Amino acid sequence: MAICLSHGGQAVYSAASPSKDLLVATIDGVVFLHREGQGSPWQVKRKALEGRHSIALAIEPKTGTVFATMHNGGVAASQDFGETWEFRNQGIASENVYCITCSSAGDQVRLYVGTEPAHLYVSEDMGAHWRELSSLRTVPSVSKWTFPAPPHDAHVKNVAVDPSNPDTLYACIEQGGLFKSTDAGETWKELQGFNDDCHRLFIRPSNTEELILPTGYGFYRSADGGETWEELTERISRIGYPDPLVFNPLQEKLMFVAGAEADPFHWMQTKSANPRIARSRDGGSTWEMLGRGMPEHLDANFEAMTLEAWEGGCTVYAGNTDGDIYATEDEGETWVKVVEGIPALSKTIHYTILGHDLSFEKRDRSQA
Repeated sequence: MAICLSHGGQAVYSAASPSKDLLVATIDGVVFLHREGQGSPWQVKRKALEGRHSIALAIEPKTGTVFATMHNGGVAASQDFGETWEFRNQGIASENVYCITCSSAGDQVRLYVGTEPAHLYVSEDMGAHWRELSSLRTVPSVSKWTFPAPPHDAHVKNVAVDPSNPDTLYACIEQGGLFKSTDAGETWKELQGFNDDCHRLFIRPSNTEELILPTGYGFYRSADGGETWEELTERISRIGYPDPLVFNPLQEKLMFVAGAEADPFHWMQTKSANPRIARSRDGGSTWEMLGRGMPEHLDANFEAMTLEAWEGGCTVYAGNTDGDIYATEDEGETWVKVVEGIPALSKTIHYTILGHDLSFEKRDRSQA
């Protein structure tokens, strides 16, 4: 089995045993890592889509097709584990594709991608054709959607599908809010009770009414499908900008969240994200800070996390804007740097805010 580590893609896996292949979305394409077995070192097996800023990865489980989304590149697919790729952008109006989600409705595979500007698309033929779920753009608040950085266009940062009902889905708009559909995206309702800088949504598989929402200005939980919310921000007070969130599918109340000390405006001043990783064993009610094995202070931000669970254990991977990947196999008690020196894992220009050279970003745009 293979797993992915990316900012806007698949992040939770259940396997019979630890995977030997790890696909990583970076500012310079997709890095394929391989190891001989658990405990063996990760080695770069191949690189793909070099020169393009990949932000989201997913492996469709029925066919094994690998999907990569990009800034200034759209959607690419590989049916031979990265040897060859084809772009599948028919019907998508923007080349800036922030997120991808795979879902199944019976025998039907549905793929969702979100873009900048904030539009949501669905495909039912493995990405050969895409159809916009245009009613998302008819919600009353759409004229207020924005984003601090130029060109100030909001984007769909995350799409979450109810595992018990594939017609129920949620779209996180950064910055615009959280929206819920119960008819496969034909109509939408804006949820209230939190700020509009929505990063991603966790749906508890065993009770899909329970939701957890990290945002740019707080951390929230709902017990009724998003109708009402409880703020949990003070419980992870050392994380001021929570984003990557994963859980153990075999032990659902075990969760991990990563985030910076403050928002990216603060990074511009300090050139440091000073990130943290926190763990909850009770579904988000209480949190404890982790980090043993990591440097006491990090400037690079954790932009992606992935959790792979199997009977008897799990591994959490966290990748940052320095191109380093840390991992834990003891539920966060200790962390080890397992990969270093690959290109940065980064949403848009977060890596440049933290002191990286802009030359790649310029090259990426010129090649798109």
